[in-house]
Amino acid sequence: MDLTLFSVEHWLAFVAAAAVLLAIPGPTILLVISYALGHGRQATGATVAGVTLGDFTAMTASMLGLGVLLATSAALFTVLKWVGAAYLVYLGVKLWRAPVSAGGPVEIGAGVKPWRIFAHTYAVTALNPKGIVFFVAFLPQFLVASLPVVPQMLVFGATFLVLATLNALAYALLAQAARRTIRKPAVQRGVNRVGGSLLIGAGIMTVAWRKAG
Repeated sequence: MDLTLFSVEHWLAFVAAAAVLLAIPGPTILLVISYALGHGRQATGATVAGVTLGDFTAMTASMLGLGVLLATSAALFTVLKWVGAAYLVYLGVKLWRAPVSAGGPVEIGAGVKPWRIFAHTYAVTALNPKGIVFFVAFLPQFLVASLPVVPQMLVFGATFLVLATLNALAYALLAQAARRTIRKPAVQRGVNRVGGSLLIGAGIMTVAWRKAG
């Protein structure tokens, strides 16, 4: 990180703001928690990698101008919003209907391969138009006009990706720890249905969300 671009205090202000925003659970974090509850340790690496690559995709797209396009094109914004929402609802329904294992921790879709978990998490993260517009609206607040813009965007972008990765990992580990306490089928079923309801709700909220202004 080239701190000659701006002061350490300026960078720390970005870190604090980004950390607070990332800590607020959204569709991606709900999916991370659901997979951690259902698959435990084997899902952690796949979900965290999916979040990181998904955020990188959204950030890169916004930097290349897709964020501006989404902010001005209602049709494209609506298409991406419906695709992402439908996918969340699909995952929520699947989790709601997932079988439980007597005497053991909750299992959502036993036998699901890590690459599928990675693909699901990546799709939810990358296809969230709110995330793309977020970068367009959030990053410029910390850019110094008198300094080179591209290096600043690279530094802030890399910082955001590290924070997003650590945030997803923290949520996954917390959910994984809670998973060890789940043994009764009734509790497992309740976890599945609560998680499924949250994902379905997140999908509905994604559709209901409107562009600011």
